[in-house]
Amino acid sequence: MNLEQITPVPRKKPDWLKVRLPIGESFREVKQIVDTNKLHTICQSGNCPNMGECWGVGTATFMILGNICTRSCAFCNVKTGKPTEYDTEEPMRVARAIQTMKVKHAVITSVNRDELADKGADIWHQTVRMIKKLSPHTTIETLIPDVKADWEALEKMISAGQEIVSHNMETVRSLYRTIRPQAHYDRSLEQIKRTKAYGKRTKSGIMLGLGETREEVLQIMDDLRAHDCDIMTLGQYLQPTKNHAEVMEYVHPDVFAEYKEIGLAKGFAFVESGPLVRSSYHAERHL
Repeated sequence: MNLEQITPVPRKKPDWLKVRLPIGESFREVKQIVDTNKLHTICQSGNCPNMGECWGVGTATFMILGNICTRSCAFCNVKTGKPTEYDTEEPMRVARAIQTMKVKHAVITSVNRDELADKGADIWHQTVRMIKKLSPHTTIETLIPDVKADWEALEKMISAGQEIVSHNMETVRSLYRTIRPQAHYDRSLEQIKRTKAYGKRTKSGIMLGLGETREEVLQIMDDLRAHDCDIMTLGQYLQPTKNHAEVMEYVHPDVFAEYKEIGLAKGFAFVESGPLVRSSYHAERHL
């Protein structure tokens, strides 16, 4: 199917975006582990539509460095404000939770901590090292924030032994001022390129439905490949609250399928593309 032949659907949420409510014993066990260890997950903070599926099979994406972000992105449901001091015991708690869950592939992310001199790099490093110490056979993907061109902080974040390093572009260049006002398109691309130069498998993702054009989606694919990005994810943007950016279009699953084929043809090693795809969705496949 040609992308240009697909008529945009109405803004009412379509059937393909309906998900099951979180249920089951595995879901309850994961929730208990998260709550007992006083941990944060992007699954909860980001209102992820896949939380029921992922938690139902015993996996979760842990969010370190607190749950208050210094950024105010128009798409994100994580709280914005002045963060409290981070917890130096958090790396051990995260590692113990992953050990208890017997996780084979762990995904760790964080809020932005722009107020910290090292952007939180030390806690990042300790967390990955502690996971590897307690669960040496667990592979790790770290979904890291923008380090504002602090390349020393970047090196510390990615040098602890994780297998995949992800940094999401989130959207196309023309929408950065409204969707990611404190970020810079080219700076994020440079961060991905430097991560690859360090020897890591690189990954990035974008959301569709924010008002981007087909040409812009193809351009960001080219930009990512030109900056040595190995893996790309594409998912549907869903408005968390009325105070966030509006959904401009619910993109048809066939469009996502075609973007996947285009991305693979452009040279990505793996493309995860679908309405409910999020950066950490099926992350274990990306190794």
